[in-house]
Amino acid sequence: MDFSNIITVALRALARNKMRSILTMLGIVIGVAAVIAMVAIGQGAQSQVQKQIASMGSNLLFVSAGSVNASGIRMGSGATKTLVDSDVQAILRECQACAAAAPGSGSSQQVVYAGQNWMTRINGTTPDYFTVRDWPFAEGGSFSTDDVRLAANVAVIGETVRQNLFGSQEPIGQTIRIGNNPFIVVGVLVAKGQSGMGADQDDAVFIPITTLQKKITGQDWLQNVMVSAKSQVASYAAQQQITAILHDRHRIQPGEDNDFFVRNLADVAQLADQSSQVLTMLLASIASVSLLVGGIGIMNIMLVSVTERTREIGIRIAIGATEEDVQRQFLTESMVMSLMGGIIGVMLGLGASIVISNALKWPVLVSPLSIVVAVAFSIAVGVFFGYYPAKKASRLDPIEALRYE
Repeated sequence: MDFSNIITVALRALARNKMRSILTMLGIVIGVAAVIAMVAIGQGAQSQVQKQIASMGSNLLFVSAGSVNASGIRMGSGATKTLVDSDVQAILRECQACAAAAPGSGSSQQVVYAGQNWMTRINGTTPDYFTVRDWPFAEGGSFSTDDVRLAANVAVIGETVRQNLFGSQEPIGQTIRIGNNPFIVVGVLVAKGQSGMGADQDDAVFIPITTLQKKITGQDWLQNVMVSAKSQVASYAAQQQITAILHDRHRIQPGEDNDFFVRNLADVAQLADQSSQVLTMLLASIASVSLLVGGIGIMNIMLVSVTERTREIGIRIAIGATEEDVQRQFLTESMVMSLMGGIIGVMLGLGASIVISNALKWPVLVSPLSIVVAVAFSIAVGVFFGYYPAKKASRLDPIEALRYE
């Protein structure tokens, strides 16, 4: 028999007991659908986490003021006052792996416009901050380096601040009050949403660092410096170079604690990616149990089929069918059953992913690879669990098979 005839006979045999075949395929259908849906949920969560991390900026390193030891009492992060603007200039000048750097300090202040007010974070920085953070403007633009040099009263606002102060009004060119100082709004940033830690990145106002230091906080030191490396690979070299530069500038001796911290966002992204991959594998493994159960169901039904068709097998062998022909026929039937279940399972899994995404507002990402793997695995299940029944059928004694009632 050629391949087309084998498929035809297999389909005819399965159609002979439609309900039994459908119930047998149900395990494969549920298994494949569960694998696709669970992997889609896991990869969707992984993609969402990576987007949140990417929204922080490109190849970002975060340099912050460190701890200080006062009479044996170690203060928390940010307690030192040794991180200054000249450190930023040294990083830009000497760090070969760095592309840009922006100083930062901040203070929580009440911002007022007309009859509206809003408590928010006032961040002092330079125009390079928006390059480092890869943060485009929805309206207007950044303040300039001249504004930083002159400590000008100009401000860039986030989307949350815009909504709470201006509503539907045009904010560009309007004057807001921060503390007792009037500021002209020159730009509105594109909404970035929540950070990976759940903070609202759009709930902030950005002003020149010199303006913050001279007119609001009165502090001449920096709380942090954000640095953009030339690439993600270069970020690790940049981390080492920045550490060496600050060691030298702050005269930190070997064995002494650093008065600063350097954090690489690539480490956070890698850790989050590994955690998401473990979650995806766990979900896929749990869902794969359904495929195993479906395969056991196929073996059970194929063994029943061999018993029911003993006389048919005897007749085939008597008229010239070889053991390989009989084995191939029953193995094909189990493979056809698992393949049909796999195809239906793919459609059901895609549908379930869409329903989960729309109903629960969860991010899902259906990978073509997961579909191919799920279908291939379902076929492998058919071959594995169909082999024993097919082997048993091919080894029946034709004389005993013809006499079977």
